Amino acid sequence: MPKRVLTGTIVSDKTDKTVVVRVERRVKHPLYGKIIKRSKKYHAHDEGNEFKEGQIVRIEETRPISKLKTWRVLGVSDAGVTKAEEKSASKAKPKKAPKASEPEVAETAETAEAETAEA
Repeated sequence: MPKRVLTGTIVSDKTDKTVVVRVERRVKHPLYGKIIKRSKKYHAHDEGNEFKEGQIVRIEETRPISKLKTWRVLGVSDAGVTKAEEKSASKAKPKKAPKASEPEVAETAETAEAETAEA
């Protein structure tokens, strides 16, 4: 029987060699027909403590490691940019150029008056 592989987001990495992964799935409501999200948390084994909160990872079903851990982390998923990386990228965006200060505006007004006086 093949092992199940799921993709989810790490919601906690506080315990030693363990991460908590939230796996979301979309289901259709039986009566109303609306698509809704259902999620479940899995404790997964992370031997080197290398995965951090916010990363999207793939986990694989394995033999029981402890009372709660029956999954192990395969690695970071190629599903896209993680939330933590999005936040750091948004902070690194260059700021807009400052608006022209009042003295510069005054100089341009004086030059415009001089040009009209010459003409």
